[in-house]
Amino acid sequence: MVRFLHTSDWQLGVTRYLFSEGAQERYNQARFDVIRALGRVAVESDCQFIAVCGDVFESNQVDRKTVARALEALKEVPVPIWILPGNHDPLNEASVFFSSGFVQGKPAHVRVIADATPIQIEESVELVGAPWLSKRMAVNPFYEAIASLEPVTGVTRIILAHGVVDLFTPKKDDPGVITAESLEHVISEKKASFLALGDRHSRTKIGMGERIWYSGTPEVTDFGEDGAGYVQVVELDGDKVIATPVPVGQWRFLDKDRVDINSAEDIEALRRMLESLDQKERTVLRLNLVGSISLTQEATLRQSLDTISEVFATFEIRDDGLLVFPDDADFSGLGFSGFAEVTIRRLREKMAGEVTEKGTTARDALMLLVRLGGGVE
Repeated sequence: MVRFLHTSDWQLGVTRYLFSEGAQERYNQARFDVIRALGRVAVESDCQFIAVCGDVFESNQVDRKTVARALEALKEVPVPIWILPGNHDPLNEASVFFSSGFVQGKPAHVRVIADATPIQIEESVELVGAPWLSKRMAVNPFYEAIASLEPVTGVTRIILAHGVVDLFTPKKDDPGVITAESLEHVISEKKASFLALGDRHSRTKIGMGERIWYSGTPEVTDFGEDGAGYVQVVELDGDKVIATPVPVGQWRFLDKDRVDINSAEDIEALRRMLESLDQKERTVLRLNLVGSISLTQEATLRQSLDTISEVFATFEIRDDGLLVFPDDADFSGLGFSGFAEVTIRRLREKMAGEVTEKGTTARDALMLLVRLGGGVE
């Protein structure tokens, strides 16, 4: 029986331009912390080793501090770690794995897979890696790795590969693509007991069985990564295969694709929903607001959002679908007369007649008048 931890796509050194002040460093720290979390999971699950299937680093150009912090975290992981270079950190002349900082600081239990030569890590356990040797290769290295493999008996062979499977890309002819058919063929021909994949950031199974998996990234990097934030414990025992996801991520990217705002009640409901979210400092939030409200209601909405937005790592609003129309209540009690009254009337006409930039300018001018007149606190 073999039990190991399957992970990939740590993307150490990745940056996100959209973060608020201080959020990037919190995000960086979470990515180093997750390495330590992997070590704890490996020990608790009695794993024999950890297989990292590509893209440990965001690129070969990460700074020395990122490398040093990564190595410091790796020192605290008490089980052997096998690292497969991916397309982000290929094993070329400029590889981060050849840098002096990495070579001098690398713990003895951390090993980088340099070629497709089978590696016997235990008496009956064999690893075959398919490392990327350049950022763009003529063919995915997976095919070279399996070219000379024969069916095995009495040995548990695990293949580590990195790249997109044709099921998930329209670019079927891209050199880096791996076909699902070729993956399943390796299993059916008994050339491997398990295929551990990296590149896809959502934990994903390939095929009908349990022997081909993407682990997903242990810490989410973008919207749409619904299966991110996990590692998986893989247990192989003859015909039995169990791949168990374990949550380790701290961050989340939330996309509220359609939030209807048509009344004061809707605004209050949105405020309550945002207040109820926990771990705001580790949440990247995107709101898509749609509906129709008055100028006064819009001012209330903006005040609510401005207040709460400061505590999120990122607070992004899309409001192209939110229409703002002035009503009589917006201007009642302001006491405008003469020139100001005429100006308000013309701006309202302009706003009603324009859905372009001029209409937006008219709306903003009306909003300012309402504020100056005391109609909105």
